[in-house]
Amino acid sequence: MNPLKHALIEEFQRLKASGEESVFISDATITSLQESLQSARVSKSRVDEKPKETVVISVESSDRDLPKAQNKAPSPKTNLPETYAPLPSPPSFEIPDTDKESQLVWLKDKVLNCKTCLEHLSENGKIVFGEGSLDAEIFFCGEAPGADEELSGVPFVGSAGELLEKIIKAMGLERDAVYIANILKWRPEHNKPYGNRPPTTEEMSFCLPYVKAQIEIIQPKAVIALGNTAVNGFLGPDSKRRMGTSRGSWHQFEGTPLIITFHPAYLLRNDTLKTKRLIWEDMLQVMEKVDLPISEKQRAYFLK
Repeated sequence: MNPLKHALIEEFQRLKASGEESVFISDATITSLQESLQSARVSKSRVDEKPKETVVISVESSDRDLPKAQNKAPSPKTNLPETYAPLPSPPSFEIPDTDKESQLVWLKDKVLNCKTCLEHLSENGKIVFGEGSLDAEIFFCGEAPGADEELSGVPFVGSAGELLEKIIKAMGLERDAVYIANILKWRPEHNKPYGNRPPTTEEMSFCLPYVKAQIEIIQPKAVIALGNTAVNGFLGPDSKRRMGTSRGSWHQFEGTPLIITFHPAYLLRNDTLKTKRLIWEDMLQVMEKVDLPISEKQRAYFLK
């Protein structure tokens, strides 16, 4: 086996054993790997003229399941910018004993002035705290802010946000009647000039106390984890977890019921009646959990 390929496999196996679930690879890294592998094949052919071994490198987006051999989270050692600042321990604090509105104002001020969050913002980026009703019974939580979110400071804007709003309206609610946040408060930095990087376990662990405090203040009846990244943030990494089989299942997060479902971005890429129905079945479960009225028309959405 090619030594470089062997080293890559060993590194992937090490990451898998540590609980990582996806790997983010920059274009420059891919080019370098391809050149190194090609060089190794040429050198080998000059020595023994044996048939060359073909190596295929496959890179998937952050919210899709990767093949088992690549089911890893981003590696801070190789895929983060050189200027990336290491994260301190997650923040520890107590929510003041006041009313809900004052508590949320206090928490938002704390997050917007968090030194670590500010250090990881892009030049024009903003911290994305979250927004919605203080009395929301449903708490939607996505992965990390994208390009649109970091510029506006608002979670779920753009096409994925528009689709989420349609889902909320189909439930008989308005966006301002629920609460929407992300598992991370800033957009993860990366070396690519486009696209998004999934947050690392360390990044999500740092921001989790802030998300936990939001849930504690709002006291929703149900939390909806949108996509595998958000699920990993709440429940911890699990190399055996697959969205196809875990969606629709209920869990507990700090005493609050939590359900797993697909991220709206997944539906944008898989716009089929079957996928729409799967997500809608999850929403029907949530509606039942929070005692929202469900009409026969709603129960029949996205059925043939």
